[in-house]
Amino acid sequence: MNRKIFSIIGVVLVGLLFYSCSSHPEKGLLDRYFNALSLDDVTTLSTMALEPVDFKFKSWKIVSISEELIKPAELFDMNTQEQELKKKKDESVGVTLDAKAMLDDAAFERDNARTRAAKRAAQKKIDELQIIYDEQYEKHQALQKEYNLAQEAANREEEISGFSLGAEYPNIRVFKGEVASKEVEVQVTGVDGAVNNYNIYMRKYTLQDEDNNLSHRGRWIIVKFEKS
Repeated sequence: MNRKIFSIIGVVLVGLLFYSCSSHPEKGLLDRYFNALSLDDVTTLSTMALEPVDFKFKSWKIVSISEELIKPAELFDMNTQEQELKKKKDESVGVTLDAKAMLDDAAFERDNARTRAAKRAAQKKIDELQIIYDEQYEKHQALQKEYNLAQEAANREEEISGFSLGAEYPNIRVFKGEVASKEVEVQVTGVDGAVNNYNIYMRKYTLQDEDNNLSHRGRWIIVKFEKS
């Protein structure tokens, strides 16, 4: 063979190697994960998984790999929703306090009324204001719960995004981009011979900091590791 043919073969082999590595990222990640697990290397495990699992095992193998799913990153929209709910919640605080103040004022009027007629009128007013306050309080509580859930979800998504990017970005909540995900099922044989299957959920984030015209390409990480 001449040098040109060797060069072509070399390019093809490099291309195949690159394709193999890039199209099966879960294999390399899980190889490293289970190697660290066998060494009880918690520090290394924590660099690959948000919530590392730690158990003894004899062997493991991949049972199935889902298709890679790519969808738009959600953190920007989740942050927007959280901020909108926070504004509504803060406004609701004032409305609820005003309703309580009116109810307290009516109670004060009743307690200081000098005639039965005045007391009856004040009590009627109290009953009406109590209904208004109770309804407003329930609305506020529901809004507070909705805000808490939105805040928790956004915080979680921010944590996962930053973990994939491998760094902390103060403005990560305004990044836009996409998220790739895969689900891998593995079969693990324990030291006692027991066989268990686990579902491993993996993600990789590719985000854009449009304000600074920067692109951040994340790595594959393990988001969840649970027994089937």
